[in-house]
Amino acid sequence: MIESLILYLVLGAVAGVVAGLFGIGGGLLIVPVLIFSYTLQGLPEAVVTHSAIATSLATIVITSIASVRAHNSRGSVRWDLFKPLAAGIALGALVGVAIADSLSGANLQLLLGIFVTSVAVQMWFDLKPKAGGSLPGKSELGMAGAGIGCASSIFGIGGGTLTVPYLTVRGTEMRQSVGTSAACGLPIAAVSALAYIWAGMDAQGMPEYSLGYIYLPAFVGIALASSQFAKVGAKLAHTLPQKRLKQVFALFLLVVGARFLLLNFLGS
Repeated sequence: MIESLILYLVLGAVAGVVAGLFGIGGGLLIVPVLIFSYTLQGLPEAVVTHSAIATSLATIVITSIASVRAHNSRGSVRWDLFKPLAAGIALGALVGVAIADSLSGANLQLLLGIFVTSVAVQMWFDLKPKAGGSLPGKSELGMAGAGIGCASSIFGIGGGTLTVPYLTVRGTEMRQSVGTSAACGLPIAAVSALAYIWAGMDAQGMPEYSLGYIYLPAFVGIALASSQFAKVGAKLAHTLPQKRLKQVFALFLLVVGARFLLLNFLGS
């Protein structure tokens, strides 16, 4: 147990630094590492991936609160855009959890592999969306929120890799896109985490100290460390070569994505 707690604290610290460095949520790092960790701990294959995703989302609830406060204090959250987005996000997150709960761990990892690989390509080539013209209406924002919430709840992320490009393409200034995306991370994570608790209540094979699909020791360790070390990452972002670091992280994601795809595709 002590060794596991140390691992979760270290994972949280690294996830926090990564989030601060690159302005992305830690879910892209947390989910794969938890899958590997849970597998080594002997958790049943049927719950490993679901628990990694659920636990990642639970930690994002904690880290996103501080993030929202910071962005709001700088006036970078567009609350007029957030409200219709959040309504769609809540519905989409519930649908996403229902989809994830119905899938096997292997199929979930295949989806994760596709998503992680696509993010790796985007980071390696530093692909950025071009700002558009007109701002979206409430109906479009609601539908976009539903899609973002659904995908984020399946992949265990706060949605920044989806929300920021969407808002930027639809005419929102980049600083406001990032701030509004940070605000959207809270309903994504909160609704998804609660839904995973409910969905996992009858899950067979979850270890002691679990709440639904959420493994509490991992949640506590990661949440404690990541919230503190995000500040470190933000400071390092101004001193370290971001392009090179992004490419290193992209290579890590590419290896993770390829592993998920190969192991589960060949095993299917």
